[in-house]
Amino acid sequence: MREGVRRVVVTGLGAVSGLGVGAGIQFQKAVQCQSGIGAFSGLTAIPVDLPCASIIQDNLFFDSDANSLGMFDRTAHLSWLVAKEALQQSGLGDLSEAELDKSGIFWGTGFGGSNTLDNTYQDIYLNTKQRARPFTIIGVMANGAAGLLSMRTGFRGPSLTYSTACASSSHAVGEAFRSIQYGVCERAIAGGAESLFNAGPIKAWEALRTLATPDPDNIASSCKPFSKNRSGFVLGEGAAALILESLESALKRGANILGEVVGYGATTDAMHITRPDSLGQAKAMKACMAEAGVNSMDIGYINAHGTATGVGDLAETNSIKSAFGIEAAQKTAISSTKAIHGHTLGAAGALELVITIQALQNNIAPGTAFLKIADPECDLNYLPLQSIDLDISYAMSNSFAFGGSNASILISKLRKA
Repeated sequence: MREGVRRVVVTGLGAVSGLGVGAGIQFQKAVQCQSGIGAFSGLTAIPVDLPCASIIQDNLFFDSDANSLGMFDRTAHLSWLVAKEALQQSGLGDLSEAELDKSGIFWGTGFGGSNTLDNTYQDIYLNTKQRARPFTIIGVMANGAAGLLSMRTGFRGPSLTYSTACASSSHAVGEAFRSIQYGVCERAIAGGAESLFNAGPIKAWEALRTLATPDPDNIASSCKPFSKNRSGFVLGEGAAALILESLESALKRGANILGEVVGYGATTDAMHITRPDSLGQAKAMKACMAEAGVNSMDIGYINAHGTATGVGDLAETNSIKSAFGIEAAQKTAISSTKAIHGHTLGAAGALELVITIQALQNNIAPGTAFLKIADPECDLNYLPLQSIDLDISYAMSNSFAFGGSNASILISKLRKA
């Protein structure tokens, strides 16, 4: 542990995805390798070629007034849904004025209010309306979700939004961790959200040709990370939140501590806008371990970025070998839960960290669903088809994004002083 910085713990979790509502159901489905992927049946302004997706099917209750419901995008409402769950679990009660000033919001999103933006374009270009709705800007702006969270909670510390594609919410959690370490905040809501099942974003993803071909035998198994027959990722929507606070604050109020954040690595490939670079990824993982003062043999589980793209899974396999060394890399249990909840883009890092924290708590490493045919080049311990009981002291969650943005977060059970 580094001297001169404060320790940071997790006291609350919240999540929603195509797997269901609540942090607990995400972990339960991950352990069961049960998929939330299905046929896409959403209504879009123009036809789209999206055979499968991981969509939130549950009827959600957003406890917002009518004005807020109309003002903010679905992404923002999903954000408050999960933040509220995390706050309830944390047991944070009414805070003093001084405490609210030391409470921050650190939120990630890749596309922001894309539903609002796409609907506005439809109104103007397809329906020939002459005016946009008055609060269109509020719905579209990337920091709309963070603004809603601050208004709902009264948190008056930093309110910061991160948009680094698929690493957005991991960077948000990591920067919240930094803020608490160095005394800028005492506590924070950190995480991210994404909802983009509308024509514009879907057509854009179609054009990039990174989406999975649906499995003709079982559409739920269309995303196959680290498999020889993988064909790309499946788009998902979701949100996840964590309550981070200083260890001193958590102990003072008798909070139930779920885990400790002990390392954060953020690097940039500076190589290619879409093609990942193993060196940059490895540096993020090494930075995590160096900050925590642990070596790779100490880490029991990695929740991999694992998008099921050809180049991405191979790059991550190589980066783990580089960061951990061959012996530790082959020993460590690794899986990608994107096989079941899809790629939630800006929400992915936080969603996967919520699952990873519960893996740590329960000493169960979730398996990689649908990994029936191993890729001989992806030759690490990817836990094919089933979860395992495993004594986990340290676990890592990786997020590697377009733009070359990398984030790795290392967590542990509460460590002795």
